[in-house]
Amino acid sequence: MSQRFSGKTVVITGACRGIGAGIAERFAQEGANLVLASNDLERVTFTADQLAQEYGVDALALGIDVTNEDDIEKLYREGHARFGSIDVSVQNAGIITIDHYDKMPRADFDKVLHVNTTGVWLGCREAAKYMVKQGSGRLINTSSGQGRQGFIYTPHYAASKMGVIGITQSLALELARHNITVNAFCPGIIESEMWDYNDRVWGEILSTDEKRYGKGELMAEWVKNIPLRRAGKPSDVAGLVAFLASDDAAYLTGQAINIDGGLIMS
Repeated sequence: MSQRFSGKTVVITGACRGIGAGIAERFAQEGANLVLASNDLERVTFTADQLAQEYGVDALALGIDVTNEDDIEKLYREGHARFGSIDVSVQNAGIITIDHYDKMPRADFDKVLHVNTTGVWLGCREAAKYMVKQGSGRLINTSSGQGRQGFIYTPHYAASKMGVIGITQSLALELARHNITVNAFCPGIIESEMWDYNDRVWGEILSTDEKRYGKGELMAEWVKNIPLRRAGKPSDVAGLVAFLASDDAAYLTGQAINIDGGLIMS
Protein backbone atom coordinates (compact mmCIF):
# COMPACT_ATOMS: atom_id res chain seq x y z
CA MET A 1 0.00 0.00 0.00
CA SER A 2 1.15 3.56 -0.73
CA GLN A 3 2.72 5.72 1.96
CA ARG A 4 0.77 8.86 1.02
CA PHE A 5 0.39 9.92 4.68
CA SER A 6 4.05 9.52 5.58
CA GLY A 7 5.06 12.49 7.74
CA LYS A 8 1.43 13.44 8.36
CA THR A 9 -0.12 13.42 11.82
CA VAL A 10 -3.56 11.87 12.19
CA VAL A 11 -5.61 12.20 15.38
CA ILE A 12 -8.44 9.71 15.91
CA THR A 13 -10.85 9.63 18.85
CA GLY A 14 -12.69 6.45 19.76
CA ALA A 15 -9.72 4.67 18.25
CA CYS A 16 -9.51 1.41 20.17
CA ARG A 17 -12.40 -0.57 18.68
CA GLY A 18 -14.73 -0.93 15.70
CA ILE A 19 -14.67 1.81 13.10
CA GLY A 20 -12.05 3.85 14.97
CA ALA A 21 -9.61 0.97 15.13
CA GLY A 22 -10.21 0.24 11.45
CA ILE A 23 -9.45 3.84 10.55
CA ALA A 24 -6.30 3.79 12.67
CA GLU A 25 -5.06 0.66 10.93
CA ARG A 26 -5.66 2.16 7.48
CA PHE A 27 -3.63 5.26 8.31
CA ALA A 28 -0.90 3.09 9.83
CA GLN A 29 -0.77 1.09 6.59
CA GLU A 30 -0.25 4.37 4.73
CA GLY A 31 2.56 5.57 6.99
CA ALA A 32 0.91 8.23 9.15
CA ASN A 33 2.00 9.32 12.60
CA LEU A 34 -0.90 8.34 14.86
CA VAL A 35 -2.42 10.03 17.88
CA LEU A 36 -5.02 7.58 19.17
CA ALA A 37 -7.47 8.56 21.88
CA SER A 38 -10.12 6.73 23.88
CA ASN A 39 -11.63 6.74 27.34
CA ASP A 40 -10.19 3.21 27.65
CA LEU A 41 -6.47 3.93 28.08
CA GLU A 42 -5.42 0.30 28.41
CA ARG A 43 -7.13 -0.76 25.22
CA VAL A 44 -6.08 2.23 23.12
CA THR A 45 -2.48 1.76 24.29
CA PHE A 46 -2.64 -1.85 23.16
CA THR A 47 -4.02 -0.74 19.77
CA ALA A 48 -1.28 1.87 19.34
CA ASP A 49 1.49 -0.55 20.30
CA GLN A 50 0.13 -3.21 17.97
CA LEU A 51 -0.06 -0.85 14.98
CA ALA A 52 3.37 0.59 15.68
CA GLN A 53 4.89 -2.87 15.77
CA GLU A 54 3.07 -4.19 12.71
CA TYR A 55 3.45 -1.21 10.41
CA GLY A 56 6.54 0.55 11.75
CA VAL A 57 4.78 3.83 12.49
CA ASP A 58 4.99 6.10 15.51
CA ALA A 59 1.79 5.98 17.58
CA LEU A 60 0.89 7.98 20.68
CA ALA A 61 -2.01 6.72 22.85
CA LEU A 62 -3.93 8.97 25.24
CA GLY A 63 -6.82 8.29 27.57
CA ILE A 64 -9.31 11.15 27.29
CA ASP A 65 -12.95 12.11 27.72
CA VAL A 66 -14.03 13.88 24.51
CA THR A 67 -16.49 16.01 26.48
CA ASN A 68 -13.76 17.38 28.74
CA GLU A 69 -12.17 20.54 27.35
CA ASP A 70 -8.94 20.08 29.28
CA ASP A 71 -8.60 16.54 27.91
CA ILE A 72 -9.21 17.72 24.35
CA GLU A 73 -6.62 20.49 24.68
CA LYS A 74 -4.14 17.95 26.05
CA LEU A 75 -4.81 15.56 23.16
CA TYR A 76 -3.86 18.06 20.46
CA ARG A 77 -1.13 19.75 22.48
CA GLU A 78 0.68 16.46 23.10
CA GLY A 79 0.08 15.24 19.55
CA HIS A 80 1.53 18.44 18.12
CA ALA A 81 4.46 18.37 20.55
CA ARG A 82 5.29 14.81 19.52
CA PHE A 83 4.97 15.16 15.76
CA GLY A 84 5.02 18.88 14.92
CA SER A 85 1.70 19.10 13.07
CA ILE A 86 -1.99 18.19 13.18
CA ASP A 87 -2.86 17.31 9.60
CA VAL A 88 -5.96 15.14 9.93
CA SER A 89 -8.40 14.89 12.82
CA VAL A 90 -11.09 12.23 12.87
CA GLN A 91 -13.81 12.91 15.44
CA ASN A 92 -15.08 9.36 15.81
CA ALA A 93 -15.88 8.74 19.50
CA GLY A 94 -19.56 7.95 19.98
CA ILE A 95 -22.09 6.08 22.10
CA ILE A 96 -25.67 4.83 21.78
CA THR A 97 -28.44 3.67 24.08
CA ILE A 98 -31.77 2.22 22.99
CA ASP A 99 -35.08 2.53 24.84
CA HIS A 100 -38.77 3.44 24.62
CA TYR A 101 -39.44 7.17 24.60
CA ASP A 102 -41.20 7.03 27.97
CA LYS A 103 -38.53 4.89 29.66
CA MET A 104 -35.35 6.59 28.48
CA PRO A 105 -33.59 8.37 31.36
CA ARG A 106 -32.86 12.05 30.82
CA ALA A 107 -29.25 11.26 31.74
CA ASP A 108 -28.95 8.89 28.74
CA PHE A 109 -30.35 11.52 26.39
CA ASP A 110 -27.94 14.16 27.65
CA LYS A 111 -24.90 11.87 27.61
CA VAL A 112 -25.43 10.72 24.02
CA LEU A 113 -25.78 14.32 22.83
CA HIS A 114 -22.79 15.39 24.88
CA VAL A 115 -20.43 12.69 23.59
CA ASN A 116 -21.62 12.43 19.99
CA THR A 117 -22.20 16.10 19.20
CA THR A 118 -20.45 18.31 21.74
CA GLY A 119 -17.44 15.96 21.62
CA VAL A 120 -17.21 16.36 17.84
CA TRP A 121 -17.41 20.15 18.10
CA LEU A 122 -14.72 20.30 20.80
CA GLY A 123 -12.38 18.12 18.75
CA CYS A 124 -12.92 20.19 15.62
CA ARG A 125 -12.46 23.43 17.54
CA GLU A 126 -9.15 22.41 19.06
CA ALA A 127 -7.76 20.71 15.93
CA ALA A 128 -8.65 23.74 13.82
CA LYS A 129 -6.49 26.03 15.99
CA TYR A 130 -3.41 24.14 14.81
CA MET A 131 -4.65 23.75 11.24
CA VAL A 132 -5.33 27.47 10.83
CA LYS A 133 -1.74 28.22 11.85
CA GLN A 134 -0.49 25.62 9.35
CA GLY A 135 -2.77 26.87 6.58
CA SER A 136 -4.18 23.42 5.88
CA GLY A 137 -5.95 20.45 7.41
CA ARG A 138 -8.67 17.84 7.20
CA LEU A 139 -11.47 17.54 9.75
CA ILE A 140 -13.50 14.35 9.37
CA ASN A 141 -16.54 13.66 11.55
CA THR A 142 -18.44 10.46 12.24
CA SER A 143 -22.16 10.87 11.71
CA SER A 144 -24.48 7.92 10.96
CA GLY A 145 -27.29 6.72 8.76
CA GLN A 146 -29.36 8.19 11.56
CA GLY A 147 -27.85 11.54 10.70
CA ARG A 148 -29.95 11.19 7.55
CA GLN A 149 -32.99 9.35 8.84
CA GLY A 150 -34.00 8.73 12.45
CA PHE A 151 -34.84 5.26 13.71
CA ILE A 152 -37.10 3.83 16.36
CA TYR A 153 -36.12 4.01 20.07
CA THR A 154 -33.09 6.24 19.47
CA PRO A 155 -34.28 9.88 19.17
CA HIS A 156 -31.25 11.14 21.09
CA TYR A 157 -28.80 9.26 18.85
CA ALA A 158 -30.52 10.52 15.68
CA ALA A 159 -30.47 14.08 17.02
CA SER A 160 -26.79 13.78 17.92
CA LYS A 161 -25.78 12.50 14.50
CA MET A 162 -27.89 15.04 12.62
CA GLY A 163 -26.12 17.63 14.75
CA VAL A 164 -22.76 16.34 13.54
CA ILE A 165 -23.79 17.10 9.95
CA GLY A 166 -24.80 20.62 10.97
CA ILE A 167 -21.46 21.19 12.69
CA THR A 168 -19.66 19.84 9.62
CA GLN A 169 -21.44 22.16 7.20
CA SER A 170 -21.05 25.26 9.38
CA LEU A 171 -17.35 24.72 10.00
CA ALA A 172 -16.75 23.92 6.33
CA LEU A 173 -17.98 27.40 5.47
CA GLU A 174 -15.94 29.10 8.18
CA LEU A 175 -12.67 27.25 7.68
CA ALA A 176 -12.53 27.02 3.87
CA ARG A 177 -10.49 30.23 3.61
CA HIS A 178 -7.78 28.54 5.69
CA ASN A 179 -7.52 25.61 3.27
CA ILE A 180 -9.21 23.31 5.80
CA THR A 181 -11.84 20.89 4.56
CA VAL A 182 -14.55 19.55 6.86
CA ASN A 183 -16.53 16.46 5.93
CA ALA A 184 -18.57 13.75 7.60
CA PHE A 185 -19.37 10.13 6.85
CA CYS A 186 -22.58 8.30 7.66
CA PRO A 187 -22.10 4.57 8.31
CA GLY A 188 -24.95 2.12 8.11
CA ILE A 189 -24.74 -1.40 9.52
CA ILE A 190 -21.06 -1.99 10.25
CA GLU A 191 -19.74 -5.12 11.97
CA SER A 192 -18.49 -3.88 15.33
CA GLU A 193 -19.01 -4.11 19.07
CA MET A 194 -21.60 -1.32 18.87
CA TRP A 195 -23.66 -3.39 16.46
CA ASP A 196 -23.42 -6.38 18.76
CA TYR A 197 -25.05 -4.18 21.40
CA ASN A 198 -27.63 -2.89 18.91
CA ASP A 199 -28.51 -6.41 17.79
CA ARG A 200 -29.08 -7.52 21.38
CA VAL A 201 -31.03 -4.53 22.71
CA TRP A 202 -33.10 -3.75 19.63
CA GLY A 203 -33.75 -7.48 19.35
CA GLU A 204 -35.07 -7.60 22.91
CA ILE A 205 -37.36 -4.59 22.38
CA LEU A 206 -38.66 -5.73 18.99
CA SER A 207 -39.25 -9.35 19.98
CA THR A 208 -42.85 -10.45 20.40
CA ASP A 209 -44.57 -13.61 21.53
CA GLU A 210 -44.84 -14.57 17.86
CA LYS A 211 -41.26 -13.71 16.93
CA ARG A 212 -38.21 -13.77 19.14
CA TYR A 213 -34.82 -12.54 17.94
CA GLY A 214 -31.76 -14.55 18.93
CA LYS A 215 -28.16 -13.36 18.60
CA GLY A 216 -27.47 -12.08 15.09
CA GLU A 217 -30.96 -12.72 13.78
CA LEU A 218 -32.17 -9.12 13.78
CA MET A 219 -29.03 -7.87 12.06
CA ALA A 220 -29.35 -10.64 9.47
CA GLU A 221 -32.92 -9.54 8.80
CA TRP A 222 -31.90 -5.91 8.39
CA VAL A 223 -28.97 -6.80 6.13
CA LYS A 224 -31.48 -8.26 3.66
CA ASN A 225 -32.64 -4.69 3.00
CA ILE A 226 -29.14 -3.55 1.99
CA PRO A 227 -28.75 -3.53 -1.82
CA LEU A 228 -25.21 -4.94 -1.56
CA ARG A 229 -26.59 -7.71 0.71
CA ARG A 230 -23.92 -7.52 3.39
CA ALA A 231 -22.99 -5.56 6.45
CA GLY A 232 -20.04 -3.22 6.16
CA LYS A 233 -16.68 -3.72 7.77
CA PRO A 234 -14.55 -1.11 9.54
CA SER A 235 -12.11 -1.38 6.63
CA ASP A 236 -14.86 -0.23 4.24
CA VAL A 237 -15.33 2.93 6.26
CA ALA A 238 -11.58 3.41 6.66
CA GLY A 239 -11.13 3.51 2.90
CA LEU A 240 -13.56 6.41 2.64
CA VAL A 241 -11.93 8.28 5.52
CA ALA A 242 -8.49 7.87 3.96
CA PHE A 243 -9.85 9.32 0.72
CA LEU A 244 -11.35 12.31 2.56
CA ALA A 245 -7.98 12.92 4.20
CA SER A 246 -6.05 12.67 0.93
CA ASP A 247 -5.11 15.23 -1.71
CA ASP A 248 -7.66 13.58 -4.01
CA ALA A 249 -10.41 15.11 -1.84
CA ALA A 250 -8.97 18.63 -1.84
CA TYR A 251 -12.07 20.06 -3.60
CA LEU A 252 -14.58 18.30 -1.36
CA THR A 253 -15.91 20.01 1.77
CA GLY A 254 -19.12 20.36 3.74
CA GLN A 255 -20.29 16.91 2.67
CA ALA A 256 -21.85 14.03 4.61
CA ILE A 257 -21.26 10.83 2.67
CA ASN A 258 -23.37 7.72 3.22
CA ILE A 259 -21.42 4.47 3.49
CA ASP A 260 -24.08 1.85 3.97
CA GLY A 261 -24.17 -0.49 0.97
CA GLY A 262 -26.91 1.60 -0.64
CA LEU A 263 -29.34 1.39 2.28
CA ILE A 264 -30.11 5.12 2.24
CA MET A 265 -29.84 6.78 -1.17
CA SER A 266 -29.91 10.53 -0.68
